Amino acid sequence: MLDADDRAEAPADEGAEAAVETDVRRELGRFLAQLTTLRNLSPNTVRAYGIDLDAYLSWAEREGVDVLHYLAYLTRARYDASIIARHLSAIRAFHRWLLREGVTTENAADTISSPKRARTLPHTMSDEDVGRLLEACGGEEPRDLRDRTLVELLYASGARISEASRLDIVDVDFAEGQVRLFGKGSKERIVPLYDGVLACLKDYLQLARPALEGGRGLSEGSLFVSTRGRRMSADALRSAFERRVRLAGLDRAITPHAMRHTFATEMLTGGADLRSVQELLGHANLSTTQIYTHLSVERLKDAARQAHPRGE
Repeated sequence: MLDADDRAEAPADEGAEAAVETDVRRELGRFLAQLTTLRNLSPNTVRAYGIDLDAYLSWAEREGVDVLHYLAYLTRARYDASIIARHLSAIRAFHRWLLREGVTTENAADTISSPKRARTLPHTMSDEDVGRLLEACGGEEPRDLRDRTLVELLYASGARISEASRLDIVDVDFAEGQVRLFGKGSKERIVPLYDGVLACLKDYLQLARPALEGGRGLSEGSLFVSTRGRRMSADALRSAFERRVRLAGLDRAITPHAMRHTFATEMLTGGADLRSVQELLGHANLSTTQIYTHLSVERLKDAARQAHPRGE
């Protein structure tokens, strides 16, 4: 903090620099708002942008605005390459916004290459894992049937946990045997469901959901409701899933997204073409789906090694 004498002798451009910082901070709020209103990104995605960009701006205010040095700082702090790439992606998008809004005259992040990330395959579940997880939902309480229905639906549809949270009862079409999902950017897709999960959904809607909702009218037609009768958020569904993973004694690394990875791998292993799997998953780009071809090939290799007499 400067006293009166220090302020009197401070360089004239300090006030201008503070004004620029204030402008940038103000633009951050506007930038995050348009991610929701114009790009229809999920609240979780917008929150991640906000956290990453706030960390960047706080560092820049302390050290000076230099994206390259900020990335070097993250590297020295031993952040994973995927985390650094995520930060850079957010910074690039924000700098493009500042350039477009006339706050800055250049995008300092556009010429910086993303760090190379180690290629890792998504975590999937075996049939045995899925069976154990379903057995862990085998109690007689309404929430047991609700959680079993959640697991069955994720396994049958490849839905994201956020998509499951947004589901309403009317989104399940029992006559056609399908569910309507709303993905990133509110993009709608239809995914067929097999008889087993449809039967589970019917049991849940007839036996468990009314008990959970309790006639309180708080759920607004949502498919998955809490013990208090309200729509379950993505975080609440994730917590319910993780509780069942613990009860089943499975690896804590198994998440709802592992069910999505498993669904995609099962589809490709079963003979579905890549374009169909892309549509079922709601991927905007085919390249995102292609990683599952590596998973299915690895599973075939494992099966060959186990089945062939010379496999070992």
